[in-house]
Amino acid sequence: MEDLFIVYHTIIRGEDHNTKFIGIYSTRELAESAIARLKSKPGFRKPNGEFYIGAYRLNNDYWADGFGLDDE
Repeated sequence: MEDLFIVYHTIIRGEDHNTKFIGIYSTRELAESAIARLKSKPGFRKPNGEFYIGAYRLNNDYWADGFGLDDE
């Protein structure tokens, strides 16, 4: 099965993280093209911001073992 590529952008201000979902793309190249189109736009060109690409499989569980917040 092929991966899908999710693009998001995060701005970090101190301990605050502001994350924006950008889109889902069928190839890494298309995801990288989206970043190239957006990186000079307002809100995306700040030096404390960064784009990320995550590869995900359809019909697959993520965080299948949980993430521990209720165990603390």
